[in-house]
Amino acid sequence: MRRQTVTDARYHTIGYIDTATDGKQTARDARFHVVGYYDPRADTTRDARHRMVGHGNLLASLIACR
Repeated sequence: MRRQTVTDARYHTIGYIDTATDGKQTARDARFHVVGYYDPRADTTRDARHRMVGHGNLLASLIACR
């Protein structure tokens, strides 16, 4: 698993995106609470309650909205 840190303009950590070996991604806020999921095969982003947010990878916007 690979972890990417997401920072704001002042380089404060606002979240993380974890990528599994199958390409699926999980977005977490700065406190490691799950905020969403991305499935590259379906090309859809879902929120923490598994409701579809949109098509494409929108995980960074889910982190920024928190």
